Amino acid sequence: MAAIHRVHSMVLSRTLGRIASKAGHSSNLSRLSLFESALTANQLKRQARHLHAASLSKPIVRNKSHRHKCYSKLETLVAPDAQVYEETVTPEMSRDIGQSHIDWWSQKLQKCRKPLTKEMMKRLKFTNPLGLDESLRGGSLKKGTKSAELLEMKASFPREIFLCRTADIYEAVGVDACLLVEYVGVAPVGRKDSVPKAGCPVVNLRQAIDELTEEGFSVCVVEEVQGAVTGRGRRKERFIAGHAHPGSPFIYGLAAQNIDLEFPDAVSVIGISHSERGYCLIFASEIMRTFAVEDGLTEEATLALLRAHRCHKLFTHSSLHVQSSDNGSWGKRGLLWNECQRLHYEWYENDPIDDLLARVRDIYGLDGLAEFREILVPPGERPRPLYVGTASQIGIIPTTGVPSLLDAVLPKEANHLCVSYLRNLLLHPPPYRVAECMQGACAALSGITSSVPDFTCVSAAKLKRLVEAKEANHVELSRIRRLAEDVLYMSSNSLLSGVLDQLLEPAWLATGLRIGRKQLISDCKMLSGKLGQMLASEGDQDQTRSQGAGIPDDFFRDLEDGWRGRVKREHAEEVYREVDDAANELINAINDDFCPIVSRMEEDNVKGLKVEICYSYEDQAVWLQGKNIKSLAGADSSLVVALNCLVPAVDAKGKKVGEEWWTTSKVESSLGKYRAAVDKANVRILELLRAISEDLQPKIEVLIFVSTLSIIAKTLNLHVTEGSRRNWAVPTLSSTERQMVLADLVPYWNDLAHEKVQPNLVDMKSMFLLTGPNGGGKSSMLRSICAGALLATCGLMVPAREASVPRLDAIILRMMSTDSPADGKSAFQMEMAELRTILEEATNKSLVLVDELCRGTDVGKGSFIAASVIETLDRIGCIGVLSTHLHDLLDMELRTSNVVQKAMGTNEVGGRYYPTWKLVDGACRESLAFEVARKEGVPTGVVDRAEELCVTKLLYPNGVNAPDHYNEHAGEKTPKSSDDDRMTAEKLFLMIARFVIKFAKS
Repeated sequence: MAAIHRVHSMVLSRTLGRIASKAGHSSNLSRLSLFESALTANQLKRQARHLHAASLSKPIVRNKSHRHKCYSKLETLVAPDAQVYEETVTPEMSRDIGQSHIDWWSQKLQKCRKPLTKEMMKRLKFTNPLGLDESLRGGSLKKGTKSAELLEMKASFPREIFLCRTADIYEAVGVDACLLVEYVGVAPVGRKDSVPKAGCPVVNLRQAIDELTEEGFSVCVVEEVQGAVTGRGRRKERFIAGHAHPGSPFIYGLAAQNIDLEFPDAVSVIGISHSERGYCLIFASEIMRTFAVEDGLTEEATLALLRAHRCHKLFTHSSLHVQSSDNGSWGKRGLLWNECQRLHYEWYENDPIDDLLARVRDIYGLDGLAEFREILVPPGERPRPLYVGTASQIGIIPTTGVPSLLDAVLPKEANHLCVSYLRNLLLHPPPYRVAECMQGACAALSGITSSVPDFTCVSAAKLKRLVEAKEANHVELSRIRRLAEDVLYMSSNSLLSGVLDQLLEPAWLATGLRIGRKQLISDCKMLSGKLGQMLASEGDQDQTRSQGAGIPDDFFRDLEDGWRGRVKREHAEEVYREVDDAANELINAINDDFCPIVSRMEEDNVKGLKVEICYSYEDQAVWLQGKNIKSLAGADSSLVVALNCLVPAVDAKGKKVGEEWWTTSKVESSLGKYRAAVDKANVRILELLRAISEDLQPKIEVLIFVSTLSIIAKTLNLHVTEGSRRNWAVPTLSSTERQMVLADLVPYWNDLAHEKVQPNLVDMKSMFLLTGPNGGGKSSMLRSICAGALLATCGLMVPAREASVPRLDAIILRMMSTDSPADGKSAFQMEMAELRTILEEATNKSLVLVDELCRGTDVGKGSFIAASVIETLDRIGCIGVLSTHLHDLLDMELRTSNVVQKAMGTNEVGGRYYPTWKLVDGACRESLAFEVARKEGVPTGVVDRAEELCVTKLLYPNGVNAPDHYNEHAGEKTPKSSDDDRMTAEKLFLMIARFVIKFAKS
């Protein structure tokens, strides 16, 4: 197979223009709008010339391309008659690609459910990655066929769906066609005796790519070289225009577009390995060319991080084969194993990091020497990541019925970049020194009364990819300018200067880049100055588009708004002047040839005849529109001369547009000059925009740092605004004290600005043994303490009037457990597995919150386990809460020295108890179970019978029919002796109750 190298799309764009120029035809690349799905039909036509200019603009070549195949030589594209592929694709070549790829596609097809897809699958033959059956129509893989060409391209990207441009359709064949029908919803095309085919219109390409990548697929877009194709049997050459992956959209031609392409949240390739330290997660980002390592994780923490990150591909290292524990081994049972099964993992070996990066290079078709930068966090102690149970029970990981902490910490208008940053921060709290910087920034922002800049938020991945590909349009370049200006404003503002200093450490943590204040300000001045000199400002008078009396404004808007207002006129004065001159010439021609006719017809007011100057969107021309114009010349000789100059208007192919469209040779000549001037202006402006991107490339790391810093600043500003509205407090972080104080703590999901909530004082130096009634607020208290401690540990505002939190190395919240049939474990087994992890990981710097331990087993043995757990936690020296309904714990002689009994209070009103939701000292033995059952609508008869059974059990622990006590020595029937023979109200009540129950039984 001939070697074919991957060439950047912009190189091919310039070559296309060269081919079209040699062929003597105007390039049709103006129709290659790859972002048309986001535009209306008229806007598509308006953007056409911009893409034509993109095809003629300065190219971009990526240095590292020798591993990727697209064409054997760039020169083959220059000559229209060049032969790109020299050999026939044989079954042997397909086998060289690897049977594993064919099997991979086969597995993907097994998930298809649509009847149309299943019908198409019957015509597949898995002897090649496309699944083409050579015996069917269109399945030939002989030299020169499009199928052979696609199959050779697919050899370089065997696990990508190929969409190949054919006229106004992006076509897929074989396996790719089946997946296009299944996930995009297009209809199959072609005959039933042909290979499967499907396609989507050009205008729907963006939507189709988004739907495929959302399902986890990668897409390769193949364009055809536009221009003349002469000679019998000659075909258009094709090139790979670009790729789209989950989290990495298709950007080809964006520099020519006046749109803001939205980038989705980052998606990583993830690797999981295991060592003596615990589990290890490796996150590799193709867009950022970075990787991060989270080591020494528990299974629960690994699961939480895995669920919180979008995953493109998951790889499990061979070290997991030998990982085992007391409750099973990898590959048999376990939460993490089940999660990996859901995500469809693949095994890999050798060095966990190096081999994973090699697989990333292979997945995305990168050069074998492509470097990845490791994100190294600032030094210092850092709390452990949250367990999956903790993250789920405070809503960081969305959980049904659990209020989301993120919804309370940020206002509703917060964008997804801010939400994503905060989620990652809470899932793995920062090092203590970074948390102190966050706390300092929040304190400073909460005290600022003057206006704070509306920090620009743009994805660092988006900026990096667009600038490196030189596809950053004026929208993104203007954002970069604002990012730099925001930093400069903060540095010069006395109130915000300190905030800027505090944000440097969090930005280092998020990016792995350490940039000092001095360098940052210097680079931002350079960025602001460079972009300020080049980019046009809104309202520049010299950017006003052309206009002429009688000429529709849409005409000049469509042809000029795509390049005017992008760069300052002084950098492209020549092309601006040419457009102005050509526009004036066109205006004069229309005034001379069209306007007299229109004026005279209006004066004559001929019934049923309407003549006007109109703009043809299809042909981007200004023509005269009116039926039977020449037959109504009348006796006016001047009008006869004007009408005789009219000729039928024709389109770009020389075909007559219609009976009502007219033009003149003078207008057509002026129109041609104007279009040529506009095309030249488009090319020049795009060259300048790409030159700006090229100048910014050495500052990629600065752009990443500044964009991340701006997201952090925006996030904290929104958080402080929302926290202040809710009357939350900036915490005090203590490095020496072990006491945690949360004064007037309220549940984070309650808004004090609109709700009346019972605040509580939590003054904690050790473990609390918490009792209280059902519905009394025990679980809410645990969630509130967990959220307050976590937010403070991250340096964020706390839902309390005042907060002082020590340095915690772990925050663990264990709520109710459910069974896991996939693991073969009951709810109690799951609870014990979580308890094992807690006891192994907890230290004297941990916060441990356990809600109703041992609810899934019998009360007696459950009480003994809970008692031993509270003793163990007390011995470890951690702080926290163990809430329980196991009231036998209150009567046990526990070997504890610091455990404090606390209760959720109740009030008695009219003989009934009601919860106060107030944390008080002491114990509470009342569960209010019957009251809660009645409140929730349990039938009255059921509750009444339950109360009767309860009283019976209290009076007769051994049963109503049990024999009375006997005197063992005398053999006489005597009452059992009591410690106190005095009659009390309680004894009298019990005697009466016994009598009533025996009377009822008789």
